[in-house]
Amino acid sequence: MSASLSPAPWDSALASSEGARQRLPMALKLAYTAFMAVLVPTYGWYYGPTNFLYFCDIALILTLWGIWTERALPISMGAVGILAPQVIWVADFTAGLFGLPITGMTDYMFKSENSLFLRGLSLFHGWLPFLLIYLVCRLGYDRRAWAAWSGLAVVVLAVCFFAMPAPRPDPGLTPVNINYVWGMSDTAAQTWMSPYAWFGLLVVGIPLALCGPTHLALRAVMPKAVRR
Repeated sequence: MSASLSPAPWDSALASSEGARQRLPMALKLAYTAFMAVLVPTYGWYYGPTNFLYFCDIALILTLWGIWTERALPISMGAVGILAPQVIWVADFTAGLFGLPITGMTDYMFKSENSLFLRGLSLFHGWLPFLLIYLVCRLGYDRRAWAAWSGLAVVVLAVCFFAMPAPRPDPGLTPVNINYVWGMSDTAAQTWMSPYAWFGLLVVGIPLALCGPTHLALRAVMPKAVRR
């Protein structure tokens, strides 16, 4: 009799699935999707498809995937990959407002010849890190994210270094020096070291020095994601 009262395995799985649904507000999903519905075709038209090789844009796409599937891995990959770089972006942008840029990576935000609308879209760099932190809090941090992002980052860096345009004095809207594989400026390559040394520094430094501490911090403070 007791066996007959026990829930069937598929009933337990269904209950678990029901409980896991809608961990993220539908309003958030729709708002983010609306933003992406504007950004993707706009960036594609003005900058071209190579613009989506930027790590921040890859994180945007991973986040879109993650918020609809409510899977922790794509969200965690975006978080471990861009939280630290976006802190640098925000710091450089804030300093640039006072005419004191730190790295020059946000110089494009202050060029009047660049469309105000396009620069407005780029403000996602300021709010995306906070959104990712919220999403990781809700979905948990997937411990596989650091390895997955690191592998993806190395491949993307190689494509950007060997196949994409290097810096030039007047790049216009054409993406050049994608992911800073030639230095921190889009108008001139760095001269501190050889180009290959700089590229090697990024290949090693981004996974270990930039994303590694973020991975450890997320592991320490965020709930562990349950694999679905």
